[in-house]
Amino acid sequence: MERVQTAEHGETAEPVNSSPAEATPEPNPEPSPEPTPGPASASAPGAAQASAPGPASGPASGPASGPPPLRPRHRVTAWAAGLLMVVPALIAACRALDTDATTPVPQLLSVLPWLTVPAALALLLAAAARRRALTFVAVLVLGATAWSAVPYMPQAVIPYGLPLARVKVLAANVEFGQGTGSLVDVVRRERPQLVFVSECDSACRSTLTRTFADALPHYADVRGEGSVGSILLSSYPLTDWRMIPAAMGMPGATAEIAGVPVRLQLAHPLPPVPGQVSLWKRELGRVADAVAAQRTGPMLVAGDFNASQDHAAFRAVLAAGGLQDAARRADRSRTPTWPMEGPPLPPFVQIDHVLVRDFSVRDVRFLDLPGSDHKAVLADLDLRGPR
Repeated sequence: MERVQTAEHGETAEPVNSSPAEATPEPNPEPSPEPTPGPASASAPGAAQASAPGPASGPASGPASGPPPLRPRHRVTAWAAGLLMVVPALIAACRALDTDATTPVPQLLSVLPWLTVPAALALLLAAAARRRALTFVAVLVLGATAWSAVPYMPQAVIPYGLPLARVKVLAANVEFGQGTGSLVDVVRRERPQLVFVSECDSACRSTLTRTFADALPHYADVRGEGSVGSILLSSYPLTDWRMIPAAMGMPGATAEIAGVPVRLQLAHPLPPVPGQVSLWKRELGRVADAVAAQRTGPMLVAGDFNASQDHAAFRAVLAAGGLQDAARRADRSRTPTWPMEGPPLPPFVQIDHVLVRDFSVRDVRFLDLPGSDHKAVLADLDLRGPR
């Protein structure tokens, strides 16, 4: 039972529970629903901002952002792809611009077809990194590098004139005379009518002239030791002997074959090693001048050119004399001739050539020459008469 005691003099009466068991705590009142803002509250400045406790959870309505940042792994992959493209792009550009530039371009032009390997790897890495622009550039670099193989396609030439004589031509570098014995075996077996020998020292010269005094009695030579000496052996009489000034011997002469004068020239310019690229260009330029001096009539230029068809200086020799590479005519122009001494480098470039004018090409073979770091080039040709 509840008893109420009233205080006098304005004191407030408080209820007193007579029993603790009867005191029941009142439940917490439920939160009243938030009032819906009316037109007045909606139009108040800043009302929407004040009522929003945080950023909106729905999709963003602003403009689309750029590509997401690269993950660390993808960033490394993209950088690797870019670095792999630098050398193939530079060398392919020099090839397209018809320039040998300077070191290291001439040296790397020797391995231009092999640069498709890093270019292809760069394309794979660019695609793995998911960078469209980088992948597009990698496709261009790979295409430009692969294009370098186009000039090495077989060269279609329509022969003219009747065949007057069949001529076998052998070009060999015997490496300071060390491959002389192997060359003797090759000449005995193949029986060429013309032999162009580079790096033929005095012992090499003596051996060749004595051994082939009957089969190849005529010769023009530049005497010297090491790489300086060279000799041109012929079964045909030789006249009009001349020599191109160079650090290594480059003799030339005119042979009469089937009653037709044929100009012969041995080529052996300096190699394009760092520090003497300008000399290499100068000596190849002298070869070009020599063949340009006789623009008509049959011609053979053979030897160790220390240059491939990817070098602008070598192509200038072809253009100056209207010459054609016999290996290209026979679809053998990708056959490497140097270096042939084994590790650490496998043979990778053709720098030994037989260049022809007014000859048709039957066949071209590349022969091992133990003792030398070069393969020998044997060209089976037909001398053609006038048109």
